[in-house]
Amino acid sequence: MEIFNAFWTFPAIVLAALLIAWAAESGQFFISQGLALAVLAWVQTIPEFAVEAVITLDAAKDPAKMHLITANFTGSLRLFIGLGFPMVYFVSLLSRKTKTDKKGSWTIKLDDEHSIAILFLLPALLYFLVIYFKATLNIFDGIILAAIYFAYIYLLTKMPPRDKEEIEDLSRIPKYIMSLSHPFNIIGILCIFILGAIIIYFSAHPFLNSMLAIAVSIGVSQFVFVQWVAPFLSEFPEKLSAFCWARKVDKAPMALINFVSSSINQWTILVAMIPFLYSFGMGKISPIIFDDHQKAEILLTILQSYLGFLFLASMDFQLFEATALFILWLIQFLFPGTRFWITWVYGAWALIETVRMISDINKKNAFNVFTELCKKHF
Repeated sequence: MEIFNAFWTFPAIVLAALLIAWAAESGQFFISQGLALAVLAWVQTIPEFAVEAVITLDAAKDPAKMHLITANFTGSLRLFIGLGFPMVYFVSLLSRKTKTDKKGSWTIKLDDEHSIAILFLLPALLYFLVIYFKATLNIFDGIILAAIYFAYIYLLTKMPPRDKEEIEDLSRIPKYIMSLSHPFNIIGILCIFILGAIIIYFSAHPFLNSMLAIAVSIGVSQFVFVQWVAPFLSEFPEKLSAFCWARKVDKAPMALINFVSSSINQWTILVAMIPFLYSFGMGKISPIIFDDHQKAEILLTILQSYLGFLFLASMDFQLFEATALFILWLIQFLFPGTRFWITWVYGAWALIETVRMISDINKKNAFNVFTELCKKHF
């Protein structure tokens, strides 16, 4: 019976994510542009939060499901970096009408304000190294991760607003909502957001159970199924939005930073809620203890995200970088047994890129761009 639930829960999760994405796209016209991407990214990941919450509460009741806690968020984060970043680049590359740069290849140039999102990946990743080495996730860790996220939001509020995005750039549904007179446009946003939330509430648990049932029936590891299928479905509208922005070329930087903002959300707020929900499910304050397999998945995800951070820290994104991220992700996806070696590749490459950045620290990068922003706005 649970297998057949997939016929309605899979499309329901996609529909809910689409509704929430439409509400977020419309809602960004009522806040400053500096916060638009952060808010959009947060709202777009609500389906991911719902699935992770269900997994965590189930694990509190059934220790056999404990290994699934890391599956969802590590898969989601690796999709952002390994599939999302390259998708933006190659869609932008194929859609561009401008000439190539001096090196003969297309480069996505990031705005100065994007340095905030790029740099805030770093404290989240560094603290996650602490979590990795102690192999536990507790409420104190959740508080630290949440503090990193709110510091990120605080800095974004200090940035001056930009001009609003043209309504003509919106997809059909958000464009229709924004064509309504005030306050009907706000009512429309609230209605589709609430509808999306209701769908998630009723479908998240059967969605997860149907995935697990399908995994068992076809002989696929439940960990792998939850790691890739769940985030792909729940993040589908986000990737669709990024695809549409990348086609406009000038919005390709916004598409990239949308994925970065979503990554920050998941490294901080999403993971921060896990120990609280787990303790609630257990009826007492309880830490989550990671086994060796979970630690390996976490380390792989940290190193992949760190390499992605280093690529964007130069305030641009190039062909070689996009290709490398995609190939490394594709290998680990198609051949799970290579993940140990792929982890070493990420680590070695990240070390080389770190040395390169430090040796040429005076060159334009996210650190000195952020410093200049602080001088202007603080």
